[in-house]
Amino acid sequence: MRLIISFSALFLSVLLLQLSSGGVSPLDALSGMALGFSTAQIGLLGSSHFLGFFVGCWWAPRLMGTVGHPRAFAAFTAAGAIGLLAHMLLVNPVAWAIMRVATGLCIAGCYTIIEAWLQAKVTNESRGRTMGVYRVVDMTASLLAQLMIGVLEPASYVSYNFLAILCCAALLPLTLTRVKQPDTPAAPRLRPMLPIQRSPLAVAGVLVAALSSSSFRMVGPVYGQEVGLSADQIATFLAAFVLGGAVAQYPVGWLADKFDRRWVLIWLSAATIGASAITILAENSGTWGVMGTAFLFGLMSFPIYSVSAAHAHDFADASERVELSAALMFYFALGAIAAPYVASLLIDAYGPAAMFTLISAAHLLLVGFGLWRMRARPGAKQRTPYVYSPRTSFLIGRLTGRQREPRQQDDDRG
Repeated sequence: MRLIISFSALFLSVLLLQLSSGGVSPLDALSGMALGFSTAQIGLLGSSHFLGFFVGCWWAPRLMGTVGHPRAFAAFTAAGAIGLLAHMLLVNPVAWAIMRVATGLCIAGCYTIIEAWLQAKVTNESRGRTMGVYRVVDMTASLLAQLMIGVLEPASYVSYNFLAILCCAALLPLTLTRVKQPDTPAAPRLRPMLPIQRSPLAVAGVLVAALSSSSFRMVGPVYGQEVGLSADQIATFLAAFVLGGAVAQYPVGWLADKFDRRWVLIWLSAATIGASAITILAENSGTWGVMGTAFLFGLMSFPIYSVSAAHAHDFADASERVELSAALMFYFALGAIAAPYVASLLIDAYGPAAMFTLISAAHLLLVGFGLWRMRARPGAKQRTPYVYSPRTSFLIGRLTGRQREPRQQDDDRG
């Protein structure tokens, strides 16, 4: 408990950051629709966020080494606040895309700094409990951020100012904490070929997870409006997706630790295809029907990243875990950059169901690739525990690496 209290400033900063950054994506989508932006332009905003996110993940460790943790955190937070405050000063989709690069830069940079700070302070004995609290705080804040959209007026100075205030407030706990600033960690070497060498199926799973999650979270408000949801109902719709993902973590983790992870990944993808089909068929089933399909979609699709990461770590040495986690995040960012814009173009051309058709097609390819890989390669001879992996920074591997101590399989999974 003393350890958790000592990290309370960092956890409070995470909470405030997630409320701010988690709120801007749906608010931008609703504001863009209110201001007459095209669906493609709204999708571009989501893609721009992940472009900034990728740059922030790469740049943050280097900036920490130059100016230190608190100053780097202040710089990234300032970038995010500027991006939020500038929205209603210049109402233009291209300008907003640039602003979203700044907010993506902010969230990736700040998370990198917080996770570096946590990594320097936790011990092997406290790592599991600390990461448990960290994940709960992050997931809870993400859920609240979606619900908050129901009370924020689209295209309003007040709404964007409120999110900017939350972003700036995240500065206070971390910069005023008495916890000693840790040494700057070495930035993990980015080795994009490493996960392909260890598990091509894991890379495919991460890319499909990125497509599913980023499309739903960034373009989901457009889908919600197209099927007749109001702003507060869209907030609940997005929150149901996050809640489904949170509920899925324990049972999917149990399955992934007990059975061949390739089968778990294949069945999750098949279930996501089913959830997508149900979502398309339930467009006119009323508010509760649409909410239920969002929960089901999150339940089936959200854990795919963590299962894919666990499968990749089964084939890695302990010395590779940090670099492997960073490389998997690299592929997630690449998939997430492209997906919202492509999904928005399809919605423009073929209607709201096209987003879930795109997601289903990607998962169908993943199912086929998974079945082919099962024929091409036997199962792992060692198994690492399933770990819920937040998609927050390239340094997340430092926090989760010790939790992935390998264990032998009880039998040959083939």
